[in-house]
Amino acid sequence: MPILYWLAVINAAGIAVTIHDKHAARRGAWRVSERTLFVLCLLGGCPGVYLTMRLIHHKTLHRRFMLGIPAIFLAQCALCVVLWRYFSP
Repeated sequence: MPILYWLAVINAAGIAVTIHDKHAARRGAWRVSERTLFVLCLLGGCPGVYLTMRLIHHKTLHRRFMLGIPAIFLAQCALCVVLWRYFSP
């Protein structure tokens, strides 16, 4: 169960950071780096970041994000399936 807590926290962080970046973009303020958004995704926050991007229309014209984040998520899902298949009793 600790993994579920981690995923909840990292997705909440991804949502918050994405919303913050959208507000910063509107105000012309300091922006969150693209690297930060991708790191959050690599740590398990892909669903939160991607869904928030789609809902608030943030970075949806950037192919790097619209293809990269789902690709990371699919790779993570495939890794989970492989680990589950080979290491579950």
